[in-house]
Amino acid sequence: MESQEPDNLQSTFIALILIGFFARLSYGMARTPLLALFAQSLGASSTYIGLVVGMSTVTGIFFKAPAGTLSDLYGRRRILFVATLIFGLMPFTYYLVSDYKLLIIIRFFHGFATAIYGPVAMAVIMDIAGDKKGQLVGTYSSAGLIGGLIAAPFSGWMLNYLGGESPDLGVYRTMYLMIGCLGSITIVMALLLWNRIPGARSTEPVTFSAVYKKFRHDVWTVLTDTQVLLTSSMEGVQNLTVGALEAFLPIYVTTTAGLTSFHAGVLWGAQLIVLAFVRPVMGRISDQRGRKPIITLGMIICMVTFMLYPYLTSFPTLIALTAIFGIGESMVTSSTAAMVAEQTKASGYGTSMGVFGSLWDVGHASGPILTGVLLSRVSYNQTFMVITAILLAATILFQVKVKEPRK
Repeated sequence: MESQEPDNLQSTFIALILIGFFARLSYGMARTPLLALFAQSLGASSTYIGLVVGMSTVTGIFFKAPAGTLSDLYGRRRILFVATLIFGLMPFTYYLVSDYKLLIIIRFFHGFATAIYGPVAMAVIMDIAGDKKGQLVGTYSSAGLIGGLIAAPFSGWMLNYLGGESPDLGVYRTMYLMIGCLGSITIVMALLLWNRIPGARSTEPVTFSAVYKKFRHDVWTVLTDTQVLLTSSMEGVQNLTVGALEAFLPIYVTTTAGLTSFHAGVLWGAQLIVLAFVRPVMGRISDQRGRKPIITLGMIICMVTFMLYPYLTSFPTLIALTAIFGIGESMVTSSTAAMVAEQTKASGYGTSMGVFGSLWDVGHASGPILTGVLLSRVSYNQTFMVITAILLAATILFQVKVKEPRK
């Protein structure tokens, strides 16, 4: 039986932050820089490494919108709990991996965790935020990023500590067992904070027909809205660069730049530090001054910094570049979801946030896959220039076609 609804914004927001922290901590440790290096140790080529890293995000492309719709009808609480089960249990399956093709399959199923949790948590925030959507989205995202901030350097340090310069497969399996134990805390946190998460919208049973009807109506409403699609696509296109860096920055750092896996983890941690501190500020500015200028400037910063990566090998210079990239990313990600919520005509935020998340995932998944394919044919310099050109074209289209939504 569902408990009573949370009685105030603060308790719900704190519950989301605490659960999101442990979810991001375990998921981040499993992903960066560990995953790409694990795939490489299994003999995966650059193309397959891109598939391994991008596959979990492919899940979100197809399942974020249905997850959002289900939460609109069944309530946020039940759907969020399913996500915590996946966060907690899936890392243990990595222990069974001895072939990178099996790793691709496991990553697909692990992706259900973020495919479900992401849009539903964002829908909760849109439900409660009022006119502070940008600020609360930025604050929530930053709190989750603290988990990722700890995860990347800690994962890199543990891998280097246990396995040295060339860790064997046993070291990677041990790492994933540890990550599974850590991820299980997410389930415990969800149970402890159960009453603070919104429950069912209605005591009446929800039929499959009702779910399908609402999903079809809301998805069609969103997909035929050019303003919503172009705004959502901005974060998706920006995530081409994020996905590319997650997959291949660890390999670039440890091979071309001659640094260690710990350095790779610290680099990603620097980006997350900037996101954690800057994103809430940018969200508040976009609440007050408008979303479109913040998104456009952020895209320009991401383009310039991203295309410079292949020209640098010094660790301090790479740290500085990554921090500036994080500023651009924070400007884009703090404003796009709030702008979509203000633009959408769908009934309930769940499906809108799901479609937004799916387009986000298209970019995030395409980043490592496209980068892997390009790197099998051309250099880092040429690969990064191609992706930068895609960002430039999308930014020009956004600037010309999208209007600032009225408050």
